[in-house]
Amino acid sequence: MPWGYQQKGDYTFEAKKLNACHFEHPDPLMPKVFISELMVEQCSPALQAMVEKLVAQVDASALAGSDFLHQGRLWDIDNATYQALAEESEYASWVAAHGYGANHFTVSVNQLKAHDNCQSVNQRLRDNGFAINGSGGEVKGDASVYLEQSSTMADRVPVLFSDCTQTIPGGFYEFAKRYVLPNGELYQGFVAASADKIFESTH
Repeated sequence: MPWGYQQKGDYTFEAKKLNACHFEHPDPLMPKVFISELMVEQCSPALQAMVEKLVAQVDASALAGSDFLHQGRLWDIDNATYQALAEESEYASWVAAHGYGANHFTVSVNQLKAHDNCQSVNQRLRDNGFAINGSGGEVKGDASVYLEQSSTMADRVPVLFSDCTQTIPGGFYEFAKRYVLPNGELYQGFVAASADKIFESTH
């Protein structure tokens, strides 16, 4: 991967039919990048057919470089297709509606001055009107796995479909506190069981 990033971890989310990996920069203050994919071949024939129709609209030249990662939606989709995808896979419907781009951004609790744990962050967010993802508990993980995480529920945003505009879940914010490993280094990976619940911030 360009810009000095290196692949560090691989993750599988069997129930959601997802694979993912994360990339790190040698500079620990640089953000990590978490990239996931839907294993379309494991989904129903109906979902596969819908995805094939969307992908067929993409100009292959648009994928030649890395710019496509932030170009958004490269296909047209109607609301009925979005709803049908959502019935089987929240992930598939989100990507189909929004396209390529960031699903969420993560704030490092370790670098905050006013808060030193996710519980405190969650309370501050709740006091200011934000909804917290409670799937699997508001705080996922703890010191025993060297990582605790929490997240807001996604904001609802208007999305233009080919036949209408609908307000649907968009992006959200995650918060992560990392603990020191026995070797004295700060844990840098992710915990699949916790990340699985973070995905549900767009429900």
